[in-house]
Amino acid sequence: MSFISDFKKNPWSWISTLYYTQGLPYVVVMTVSVIMYKNLGVSNTDIALYTSLLYIPWVIKPFWSPLVDLIKTKRWWTYMMQAMVAIGFAGVALSLYTESFFFLSLFFLWILAFSSATHDIAADGFYMLALSDDKQAFFVGIRSTFYRLAMISGEGLFVILAGVVAASTGNVAFSWTIVFGILAGLMVLLSAYHAFILPKPVSDVPTISEEGSSYVKEFIKTFALFFKKKRIGIILAFILLYRFSEAQLVKLAAPFLLDDRAVGGLGLTTTEVGVINGTVGVIALVVGGILGGIVISRHGLKYWLWPMIISMNVPNVVYVILSFFQPESYILIGGLVGLEKFGYGFGFTAFMMYLIYIAKGTHQTAHYAFATGLMALGMMVPGAFSGKIQEVLGYELFFVWVIVATIPAFIIAKFVQIDPEFGKKKEKE
Repeated sequence: MSFISDFKKNPWSWISTLYYTQGLPYVVVMTVSVIMYKNLGVSNTDIALYTSLLYIPWVIKPFWSPLVDLIKTKRWWTYMMQAMVAIGFAGVALSLYTESFFFLSLFFLWILAFSSATHDIAADGFYMLALSDDKQAFFVGIRSTFYRLAMISGEGLFVILAGVVAASTGNVAFSWTIVFGILAGLMVLLSAYHAFILPKPVSDVPTISEEGSSYVKEFIKTFALFFKKKRIGIILAFILLYRFSEAQLVKLAAPFLLDDRAVGGLGLTTTEVGVINGTVGVIALVVGGILGGIVISRHGLKYWLWPMIISMNVPNVVYVILSFFQPESYILIGGLVGLEKFGYGFGFTAFMMYLIYIAKGTHQTAHYAFATGLMALGMMVPGAFSGKIQEVLGYELFFVWVIVATIPAFIIAKFVQIDPEFGKKKEKE
């Protein structure tokens, strides 16, 4: 019994699985669905538009995030939303054999998205309640890594599985039905595990400030406090622009790898794309994410902000190289994609720490949700039109535009202010 008790007290017992669970539905909604719809013959314009609109739950989650603060515990919300995600996965699996598979599957992806967005609010709030500041800084790279592992397993292992099943059966719809069925079962297991393993911080309680306070009053108060933060204009601009380039790249990266060479793509199979993302991508993201967390905990976020912004954006140039030269070497393609993923893993760590930084204070769970909602808005708007831009410009000029789109992030970063001590591991006295 003491072993189980000690295991439950160790943050490693739940941070890894919690953020893997957080990342899995997100990557399915935002990225895996793109590959699935491409396999099922949907156009790039429709794919980019409709899957980008699925960001809406993450954009508007601040409007119900105070309820997660006010009702029940963050722990309860966390494992209950994981159960709802399982229902969404099952619904997509059952919809793919219908005549209206596109819009019916989108309906269940919306259920997934709303459940996942609510889970993000609870899980991120729980993370901040259960760990001290220095442990938050240390584990931010770890949590980001497992979040990315979920994304890579989605883009990698599950896409490979879909490709293998489709190749062996000749039935694309069946292959994706199998994948979503497995995802539903996996999420049920993870929900049960977290209901058992998550610790119970004494501070994880509803946060109504005074007896009899109304939810509406508390929401307005919480919302107003966020937008009264010092230099809120710079904060909002930085959140919205940090991923402006990536928002467009992420929607067209997989279609580019899958499309025929005659139309400017690289002509890879679904399985080949899954292997690249699930092997080289995994290693690159793991190394980048962990390294990012370690260096921030040693020197602080302010010290590493500019190197991480550069790391986040400059490696996007590999897609310019791939689109202009269309190399046939599978190793070269995988290596270049891996380079971009490493830069993304390293650079994204700074962004997540910045969101934690600006959320500090009263109602930090809701304020972190506001910040991530704005982040989602910054992904949704440029992503929604990226498919149309690509079809007008072609892949070569589109990826040149992606590089141009990195400029706003560099401009606004000049005006960001961060406490030099934030994120540093505290020295023992």
